[in-house]
Amino acid sequence: MAERPGFRQLRVADVRRETDECLSIALDVPPELAEDFRYLPGQYLTFRTVLDGVEVRRSYSLCTAPGDDELRVAVKQVPGGAFSSYVATKVRPGDVIDVMTPEGRFTPAPDPKPHRHVVGVAAGSGITPVMGIVRHVLATEPTARVTVVYGNRTASSVVFREALADLKDRYLDRLRVLHVLSREGTEIPLYSGRVDGAKVRMMLQTVLDPRDIDEVFVCGPQEMSVAVRAALLEAGVDAHRVHVELFGTPTPPPPPPTDPAAGDVRAKVVLHGLTREVDVKPGETILEAGRRSGLELPWSCEAGVCATCRARVEGDVDMAVNHALEPWELAAGYRLTCQSRPRGGDLIVDYDA
Repeated sequence: MAERPGFRQLRVADVRRETDECLSIALDVPPELAEDFRYLPGQYLTFRTVLDGVEVRRSYSLCTAPGDDELRVAVKQVPGGAFSSYVATKVRPGDVIDVMTPEGRFTPAPDPKPHRHVVGVAAGSGITPVMGIVRHVLATEPTARVTVVYGNRTASSVVFREALADLKDRYLDRLRVLHVLSREGTEIPLYSGRVDGAKVRMMLQTVLDPRDIDEVFVCGPQEMSVAVRAALLEAGVDAHRVHVELFGTPTPPPPPPTDPAAGDVRAKVVLHGLTREVDVKPGETILEAGRRSGLELPWSCEAGVCATCRARVEGDVDMAVNHALEPWELAAGYRLTCQSRPRGGDLIVDYDA
């Protein structure tokens, strides 16, 4: 991985329509940046551009695996979405775009056991990181089995439909893909409807044995992901084996009221081996204060989802939203700086930790 995370300029190699609502972008990585863009399956890239004078950043998961001969992400077009609309209408092969080095911890076990069973549960464009994980596991673990439970509205809205079919043909005995459609009837009721907690409970009683699941990757909207995780835990799947990543950017809660009498808090910010002192004003997040002071801090969604802004914080802060950090990270002092506001007292904020 890159020793110093940050933005690099990459040339767009290909823009491909996947469905009516989704396209994918492949990027050229020159040899001198190959090490910077070495990645783990399931990680994501953050893109940056300026639209109408405002800097806009968005994170998109890699749908490829490290062994593939390309670096590709999928972009779902969101009605009114600033960045997805920009990609759909402006980005073309040959364009140069700012891309941050890979990040994310939605990745498979580094030392997998033989003959394990990996399950992916996805809805819509949530298949993107799951696709990279599936490719990697099948290619690098010759005894592993993979099941993908994939929910969509209709067959025509299935992202990577042909790619999944190709993988199924290649790994006939090791890959199972269960399509669940909410707006098209199927002959088997189990595969009609939405992928939610109730649907997954039914599958855990019929086509999936919870005792036979070694690792699960769940990616979709917040409500679906939370419900599916709960169903897996209720069925006895160990919590450490269930990995969840949300897509989209949930609307964060409004900031808490500020105390007019409160003063600034001094924060020592460590980034790329350098330390700089920043004053955090009442009501400000650590990220807001750092950006106001001119620091090029890592950030993307600003909604507590992507963990791009993660840092280890010494001092008392209130973190409004957390959809990204695991319990062990919280115990070790890591916080999402886009959501963290000082409660009082000086801080040390270490982005290099």
